[in-house]
Amino acid sequence: MNLYPIDTGNFKLDGGAMFGVVPKSLWQKTNPSDANNMIDIAARCLLIEDGNRLILIDNGMGNKQSEKFFGYYYLCGNDSLESSLKKYGFHPNDITDVFLTHLHFDHCGGSIQWNKSKTGYEPAFKNAHFWSNKDHWDWATKPNKREKASFLKENILPMQDSGQLKFTELPHETILKDSALGFDIFFADGHTDKQMIPMIQYKGKTICFMADLLPTVGHLPLPYVMGYDTRPLLTLDEKEAFLNMAADNGYFLFLEHDAHNEIITVQHTEKGVRLKDIYTTSEIFN
Repeated sequence: MNLYPIDTGNFKLDGGAMFGVVPKSLWQKTNPSDANNMIDIAARCLLIEDGNRLILIDNGMGNKQSEKFFGYYYLCGNDSLESSLKKYGFHPNDITDVFLTHLHFDHCGGSIQWNKSKTGYEPAFKNAHFWSNKDHWDWATKPNKREKASFLKENILPMQDSGQLKFTELPHETILKDSALGFDIFFADGHTDKQMIPMIQYKGKTICFMADLLPTVGHLPLPYVMGYDTRPLLTLDEKEAFLNMAADNGYFLFLEHDAHNEIITVQHTEKGVRLKDIYTTSEIFN
């Protein structure tokens, strides 16, 4: 098995929204903001090469939205999904599976692209299955008013229309042992219903793709919960359970949204679970 970080382009989000009720005087110590209160956010995805399968976990915003839409997010840097795949010798047509932690636009927008005539949409990965789960799919395709702006139908419905959509099973416990994909999945409902956190066994390590359960290092303290989360008290409990498990077992946490820290480990302290070590992806994957 080989793992590759896939950088799809950085952007910015409002620091207050990213930290909810936590005062700026606290969160700016780890996530400094610019004059507009915006903080740096990554869209760092993960590619798993396992035998004849290439599994891409999340895929960023994509490039089909309007200039006005992208203007809200201050896109920055030169990385893109296609250029990052090319860096490792891959093409979108090589991808066999696209695993989506959830269907918010910054996690699944790269799944779908304009067709050549720009009259409609088509999958960006022509030979891949798109993996979600039934409960989250229903949640996203019949969105509540709060999340409606994050679940864009042009990102989601073409997966089903193409016939390439597949669902993982739903777990009887918190963690699903998924034999179809070859890794375990931790389910979390605080951010959005049935978000999926992949837990990958790699060279004796457990690599956990943290998605929006732990966006950045700055979100390690339990009360530091995003304003975007639909059930913040549930996020607090889920994050506590997962971080305790990560500290107990020495998990390596792959941070999708931290623009400055790629992989971390955590440890128990008198203040709760806190940062232990910071690693680059090259240190862990090579």
